[in-house]
Amino acid sequence: MKLSGSDIIVECLLEQGADTIFGYPGGAVLNIYDSLYKYSDKIRHVITCHEQGACHAADGYARSTGRTGVVLATSGPGATNLVTGIATAYMDSVPLVAITGNVSCGLLGLDSFQEVDITGITMPITKHNFIVKSVNDLADTIRLAFRIANTGRKGPVLIDVPKDITQAVAEYTPQPAQQPEKNAPLSADEINPAVELIANAKKPYIYAGGGVISSGASAELKKLAELTDAPVSCSLMGQGAYDETDRRYIGMLGMHGTVRAAYALNNCDLFIGIGTRFSDRVTGDTSVFGKQAKIIHIDIDPAEFNKNVDVTTTVTGDVKEVLAAINEKITQQSHPEWSAEILGKDFGEPVQQGTPEFPVTPEAVIEELDRQTNGEAIITTEVGQTQMWAAQYYKCKNPRSFVSSGGLGTMGFGLGAAIGAKTGNPDKTVVNMAGDGSFAMNLNELITASAHGINIVEIVINNNVLGMVRQWQRLFYSKHFSETTLDARHIDYVKLGEAFGIKTFVIEKTEEIAPVLREALEISKSAPVMIEVRIDRDINVLPMIPAGKPVVNPITSIDLEA
Repeated sequence: MKLSGSDIIVECLLEQGADTIFGYPGGAVLNIYDSLYKYSDKIRHVITCHEQGACHAADGYARSTGRTGVVLATSGPGATNLVTGIATAYMDSVPLVAITGNVSCGLLGLDSFQEVDITGITMPITKHNFIVKSVNDLADTIRLAFRIANTGRKGPVLIDVPKDITQAVAEYTPQPAQQPEKNAPLSADEINPAVELIANAKKPYIYAGGGVISSGASAELKKLAELTDAPVSCSLMGQGAYDETDRRYIGMLGMHGTVRAAYALNNCDLFIGIGTRFSDRVTGDTSVFGKQAKIIHIDIDPAEFNKNVDVTTTVTGDVKEVLAAINEKITQQSHPEWSAEILGKDFGEPVQQGTPEFPVTPEAVIEELDRQTNGEAIITTEVGQTQMWAAQYYKCKNPRSFVSSGGLGTMGFGLGAAIGAKTGNPDKTVVNMAGDGSFAMNLNELITASAHGINIVEIVINNNVLGMVRQWQRLFYSKHFSETTLDARHIDYVKLGEAFGIKTFVIEKTEEIAPVLREALEISKSAPVMIEVRIDRDINVLPMIPAGKPVVNPITSIDLEA
């Protein structure tokens, strides 16, 4: 059948299983929006307040559902406003298809109004990108984009479509949804070295990253932990890959990981890294990272092997398939002395303390949220102290329940991501944990939540400072709190919420935590809601490993008077 380019775009999105698109209209994509109007009964469009918010929403949708996120923006500034969101998805290996409009083909390269070379701009932050210059290529390009986004190490793909291509007509023949290319079958030679190392280990330690979630390998990970009788730690991106209420779970590893996890790293004889890229925020000083241990690295992307950490053996492949194959080959292990050493003693993890003026602590709030939601909510986060507190104190039981910008560390990510997560999971409670600094980056997306009835819970931990930067200034910059104090902003969060049509609570006392959370969670069943939590500005994120230092003796206290 003959269809316009814009109709082909929508038909292909439906063909690939897309049910939601996040975006913002503009001149170069008017034809596409006209088609979306015609197809509004088949595909939902969520207009955000800013293209960056739309991209973060598509990202949150993808991370929380396991499906491909789709975002649409016009040419020029509309397209460039996607860049941070695309880079965020790229760094965290999130499947995303971004569609941008551009000026007509005859105007390309002439510095036309709202023309940018978005494929050139995004080349370093996409798995691949396309500019479509023939309507006859449009359908196959979209199909290929979805395949690339979901094959191997997942990631974002951009399709730039000039306006005249969306208007042109071509033959369209429906096809089945594109499937990711199958991985090559694993050979015994690939996994036997890992199996042998596991069989000979006395003190094994499993470290799980985002690749476990991406491949849907949580069940295989749990079985591996049981068979090896090993403690388990997760990266920031791996939160929820392993049930954090399980006795074997010992917390995050790395810059703000637990003392227990650091001890396990420095005393294990086998370190099994699964679906992780060994980020600098995890490894610290790589020259001493796990040097007493043999290291197995399992990942779908061989480019990550021996990049940051020298390892003993590697296994390339989809994590789910690799773990299933290893589990078939290993026998039940038992390491009671190692388990007692890691799981059986108190490592003196830091406990937060409030002050007479600000008695409430993030720890108390997040732990109460965990209790009231039974660890079943989807938690999205902004970046900084609140991001780390959420990872430390909320005990995720399920994969795809912790959504956060890890590799890029994007302030302003969480609110858009929460909107996307709630859109993709309407029956789940979605809570965004924000610091006041990050919240101010994209707070306009509260309008999106209110206007569309996207019923999230927005929790703003307000200390009137850029907390993480202030923490570093205290430790490493002689308390020169340069431009990190936000007292002059004087934001009235209750009035702000009221302006957006969002009921807002304030928590200032410990006795307010439980009832306010209870009421807010009840309201969120039918409307978005916001909570401001006022805390002392000098509550720090602990433990802490200074950047580039060995993961040996984490800082567990900071003398505020020194």
